[in-house]
Amino acid sequence: MLTAKQQQLLQFIHERLSQNGVSPSFDEMKDALGLKSKSGVHRLINALEERGFIRRMANRARALEIIKQPDIHATVSAAPSNVISGNFGASPAPVSEPDVTDIPLHGKIAAGTPVEALERQDSFISVPNSMLGRGDCYALEISGDSMIELGILDGDTVIIESVTTARDGEVVVALVDREEATLKTFKKDGQHIVLIPANRDYETQILESGRVQVQGRLVGLIRQYH
Repeated sequence: MLTAKQQQLLQFIHERLSQNGVSPSFDEMKDALGLKSKSGVHRLINALEERGFIRRMANRARALEIIKQPDIHATVSAAPSNVISGNFGASPAPVSEPDVTDIPLHGKIAAGTPVEALERQDSFISVPNSMLGRGDCYALEISGDSMIELGILDGDTVIIESVTTARDGEVVVALVDREEATLKTFKKDGQHIVLIPANRDYETQILESGRVQVQGRLVGLIRQYH
């Protein structure tokens, strides 16, 4: 059984392959399904691949192959409203999107001494929409304890809205010297940028403004208790 969105995507890929032999791009899939981000498409593609409906063809961009189609004779008994049997001959029933969005999880960022931000393009995390900013967002794992007095602890996951400017007092992802990223409170002081920790054991950094590039601002935090 497939969810309505999974079947809708499978049908869309099937139609495009039948028309011109080329699978649609992630942007085209996103628009066709009315999704907010390509990360949602990524999640659906993974689900279809895991269930054996499609296969990604190695060393070829935008190359998807449909291996099988849902059993059109299958029926669903006492199933949730968002799970349906496959039928390429009919439009899938509309289903409301969950109140969450998948955003990229880009690895670890220092909340102490700056470290390189590790990019992991294939990792995503589901976040409540109420936690997201107005623009594109991504998540980072916190490494270090320099922001503990603001309640940001080692091992936390922070939600960052992509921005290039910041106001004094905002907690930002700052890229220092174009290669190292850190999470600190932002303050502008003339021709300098001040990056302020929230731990008295760490020193404030005062850097020439040309050495610092704002890459996002903190809009949310997720903590797991073990």
